[in-house]
Amino acid sequence: MLMVWYPKCSTCQKALAWLRDRGIEPETRDIKSQRPTREELARWHRLSGLPLKRFFNTSGLQYKALGLKEKLPAMSEDEQLDLLATDGMLVKRPVLVGEDFVLTGFRETEWTAALEKRA
Repeated sequence: MLMVWYPKCSTCQKALAWLRDRGIEPETRDIKSQRPTREELARWHRLSGLPLKRFFNTSGLQYKALGLKEKLPAMSEDEQLDLLATDGMLVKRPVLVGEDFVLTGFRETEWTAALEKRA
């Protein structure tokens, strides 16, 4: 299992502690220094079953600085994936990637349900 995170993010730290409390030690990758590639993002999007908008860090400074709230609805999925791949800080974090699932953001109930299915 891979957790793509920003080590300074308190939510990411909480998610990692939560996983470890359950005996799960994921491989970790810093989203800022090793940002996801476009191909990874496209694969994760497919696996997640989520709208692509859920992959954007809507509370982030970059999201706001680029005015993405207004621009995203008019952008194609290809354009959105290209944009996400340019800056890891645009990506909602943490991203938990399993063999057949992807979760964005840390919502304990969602993570519990996803991991229980695979236990």
